[in-house]
Amino acid sequence: MGIFSVISLLGGLSIFLYGMDIMGDGLKSSSSKALKSMLEKVTHSAVLGMLTGTLVTSVIQSSTATIVLTVGLLSAGILNLRQSISIVMGANIGTTITAQIIAFKLSDYVLGIVLVGFLIMQLAKQGQMKYVGTAVFGFGLLFLGIDTMGAVMKPLAENPVFTDMIAQVTGVPVLGVLV
Repeated sequence: MGIFSVISLLGGLSIFLYGMDIMGDGLKSSSSKALKSMLEKVTHSAVLGMLTGTLVTSVIQSSTATIVLTVGLLSAGILNLRQSISIVMGANIGTTITAQIIAFKLSDYVLGIVLVGFLIMQLAKQGQMKYVGTAVFGFGLLFLGIDTMGAVMKPLAENPVFTDMIAQVTGVPVLGVLV
């Protein structure tokens, strides 16, 4: 892995973290009583929360994004810990479903999501709509960061040095994590 790959990986991570931060800020600022009420209805029981997490993950094709979105809502005070845990459990179930739904790739639309969020942020005067644009922009950046990191790491799957290292630490989980 060359220096440019490392820089690209860290750049993708930076975009991901910045997108998560912006999305959280936008969600916190735009959260209204209606949003909180709607989320309360779809997560008031563990089963409904799990179904919500499963559905969201199936639609957006990424349990990572669902979990990050949930953490953003939790940190914004829109969801409580109980609600968040049920959504995360559902996101993990939704991961198995996303393998079946390959036709719709959200990553194909990530720059469009970034553009829509940016336009809303710039065109909205102030208030609720501007915050919604910020949340959409952050969501798009989050996916852009994930795509960037995935593209940089893809060649590692075919690199014999890396695959040999993985094969050698198969029996030692701690070393596997380090590799």
